[in-house]
Amino acid sequence: MRSSIRSARYAARAVAAITAVSALTLTACSGDDDASGTGGGGGGDAPSVELPDLSGQKLEVAAVWTGAEQDNFMAAVEEFEDRTGAEVTFVPTGDNVATFVGQKIAGGSPPDVVLLPQVGVLHEFADKGWLAPVGALAEEQLDANYGDGWRNLGAHDEQQYGVYIKAANKSLIWYSTGPLETAGVSVPETWDDFITAASTVSDSGTPPVSVGGADGWTLTDWFENIYLSQAGPQMYDRLAAHEVPWTDQSVTDALTTLGELFGRPALLAGGTDGALRTDFPNSVTKVFADLESPEAAMVYEGDFVGTVISDSTDAVIGEDAQVFPFPAVGDEAPVVSGGDVAVAISESGEASEAQQALLGFFASTDAAALWAERGGFISPNRSLDPEVYPDEVQRTMAEALIAAGDDFRFDLSDQTPAAFGGTTGQGMWQGLQDFLRNPADVQGVQEYLETQAAAAYGE
Repeated sequence: MRSSIRSARYAARAVAAITAVSALTLTACSGDDDASGTGGGGGGDAPSVELPDLSGQKLEVAAVWTGAEQDNFMAAVEEFEDRTGAEVTFVPTGDNVATFVGQKIAGGSPPDVVLLPQVGVLHEFADKGWLAPVGALAEEQLDANYGDGWRNLGAHDEQQYGVYIKAANKSLIWYSTGPLETAGVSVPETWDDFITAASTVSDSGTPPVSVGGADGWTLTDWFENIYLSQAGPQMYDRLAAHEVPWTDQSVTDALTTLGELFGRPALLAGGTDGALRTDFPNSVTKVFADLESPEAAMVYEGDFVGTVISDSTDAVIGEDAQVFPFPAVGDEAPVVSGGDVAVAISESGEASEAQQALLGFFASTDAAALWAERGGFISPNRSLDPEVYPDEVQRTMAEALIAAGDDFRFDLSDQTPAAFGGTTGQGMWQGLQDFLRNPADVQGVQEYLETQAAAAYGE
């Protein structure tokens, strides 16, 4: 490991790594799958979205977002309200979006538009007849602004039901520059280097890694990055479709690798118990709230970490807060993408004029720019001018996503049925929390995951 590395060199290397590595690995860790198409790339002039007069009409929008993420979203929606006269209210769903919407439908008061964090839930809702096609306005905006990969993710049985308003690069390690400089370590490029760097930071007196284990979805993201890099994109696709069991040797290998971190409590802020009690926002503030004496040096999660940093700490992204790509476990470093898709809830199968207008607005550069300029957000809209992003770190991540075109791998747990990949207390969330609690029990966790997967997939 090299020593005496200045913060400026960290900043330059972090930005260069995202520019060079992320764009390459998005392509390298990809192949033919349902999320890919023949379009993508490019950019171009987006048409100005023309919205109807909706004076007096009300819309309820539901999403998992809270805090700054919710505030930033609604700040963008205010433009829709100003231009149409409609009134939009926001309802938080909690983590179990599918359960929330199902209960609302059963009670006869479903939200008009829902932002789904799992593509698998979109397919479930479409199969149940709960969704309406996006309508002509959204189709026009999607044609102008989106590649086929992101369009296909919002489709089911060749019908366009969703608009991806928000994307995520979920293969990033964020770090505070001070502890790494004090420890004299360089940005790691491989998993082995990452574990070595974490050990060195620990020896220097700062807990190296903050893990938000109270939120099971963060643990699925750890697993997915390791599995994609180690097992490869074809096996990743097969596991997502449950074409290979969770008792497969490839899963054993990935969990064993993850156990090299989770199995060493000294590398985790607060140890195992602390990690299991820490939710995602607090996993970020442990690193960046106190720059003089941080509770941890690094935290893994997507580009949306930037929202928590900006909203809850005084750290400056690009200076105090830096980022590097998730280290390579196999031949290629992974890049896992995620995102939130807007859908119209309608048991009649037809969206109202107001629902169609809101989905069309979400697909426009108007909406994307309003959110992007507030930070903590990446848009899959390829017509969006990257200069609207507030800093070079976010701008570079967004450009890498667009440059990848349709070559990407979508979050594995989000592709599975919600009962397996997106529900508190069961499936992947529970299984990986159990693994964090006892990393030695690889076989037991695999057997639990396979039983849960078989049930969720109806096998």
